[in-house]
Amino acid sequence: MKKANKVLFVLIFLLFQSGFAQDSLKISANEFISVVKSYHPLALKYRLQNKMAEAEITRARGNFDPVLAGKLGEKNIGGTRYYEQRNAALEIPTWYGVEVTGSYNYLDGEKLDPSDTRGGLYQFGVTVPLAKNLLYDKRRALLDQAKFAQKMTEAEQAVLTNDLLLEAENTYWEWVQNYEVYKLKSEIVNINRERLKLTKKTFEYGEKPAIDTVEALSQLQSFELQQQDAFLNFVKSTRQLQLFLWKENRQFYELSQMIYPADGLSRHPAYSDFEFLIDDVESRQINTHFSVLYYRQKQNILESERRLKWQSFLPKIDFTYNFFNKENYRADYLPLFDNNFQYGLKLEIPVFQREARANYQMAKIKLMQNELDTDVKRRELNVKIETYKSEILNYHTQISLSENNLQNYRRLLYAEETRYSNGESSLFLINSRENKVIEAQEKFISIRTKFLKSFNKLKWMRENFLYNTANPE
Repeated sequence: MKKANKVLFVLIFLLFQSGFAQDSLKISANEFISVVKSYHPLALKYRLQNKMAEAEITRARGNFDPVLAGKLGEKNIGGTRYYEQRNAALEIPTWYGVEVTGSYNYLDGEKLDPSDTRGGLYQFGVTVPLAKNLLYDKRRALLDQAKFAQKMTEAEQAVLTNDLLLEAENTYWEWVQNYEVYKLKSEIVNINRERLKLTKKTFEYGEKPAIDTVEALSQLQSFELQQQDAFLNFVKSTRQLQLFLWKENRQFYELSQMIYPADGLSRHPAYSDFEFLIDDVESRQINTHFSVLYYRQKQNILESERRLKWQSFLPKIDFTYNFFNKENYRADYLPLFDNNFQYGLKLEIPVFQREARANYQMAKIKLMQNELDTDVKRRELNVKIETYKSEILNYHTQISLSENNLQNYRRLLYAEETRYSNGESSLFLINSRENKVIEAQEKFISIRTKFLKSFNKLKWMRENFLYNTANPE
């Protein structure tokens, strides 16, 4: 098994090496983010969550749908027709708790109840809550809460989507970093191979001692090991990048060949745009951040629940009035309480109100808890913004210092090579200087990557702010 893995690694390495000389598949950061946004399963899941919230609103509106009912029946025992009935009814609930009904009822038979009306009867009625459920009821609460929940979902899914894109973009730039480190190690290996050849020739000509060939070979072997390690890191980061690559129909993108970044660490607009980004984020109001809007919409839901619980303190007084008219009779609508009517008044008053008091108290506590969560989230966002700003500014300064440091090490290496050509130095000192240059170059690449990752954190945080701040609710 170890031998097979070693052979596979060598084959991959050879394929990768040959890729430099051939046309290879390249992907830019913008192309990569576009693919993630369009095809990643989590991005699709978040969009489906928004559709589910829209369906919740439709379901809540269903509580206001008119209800059409019908009934047909007959009872006959031993030749005696007890009754025959045909009923059709329409019930229309309205926004303010008032229910309007209309029906046609036909009843006939030999065993009817004395209170039943024989023949066809038209009925129009209305039920009005006079206290509880007049200003607010469960149907209105469910619809309001569904609307607030939709805004909550939109805010939450926007944050989750941008977090996904941030992770994806930072993975891309880590991939670029590993690629540039591998290219650096490959260049150094090539340089040291040429140096070894030159050292061997100078030894053959008797100009340099044999120990210099050993020194050059040891340096080459050290860099070859580093090159192998850098290549492995690049392959591993390519696999991490592949986790974000999906195709249509939720198919995972299988790599048939090595891919390479089309963008480099040195060619990024962040180096010139970071100050504008900082000013832009500082100008945003923290209350327009989607995470805060999420809690504010949750506050609206809890407030709706509080209003609904408060209705439980009110007595339930429902007034019902029905107007009747027999089939084929001329209707006399007025006066309402003179003929052909029915009315009722229903009263319910809980004596101790224990359940109402407990429910209302819990609703108020939930409101206070959510306010505390909102304050914590505001503080957390402010700290993140300040942290990202400090990182950007600090890494930008480090880039300048690291670049100057790298240039100085290069000058020292060049000077050492000049002294060596004049016979005043040794290959050991050149290798030592060269190691410092490589170390400084790797540090320079690392700091650039950290700067871009911090820039991305602030950039995607900006995307979490509501652009239209006229009505953040």
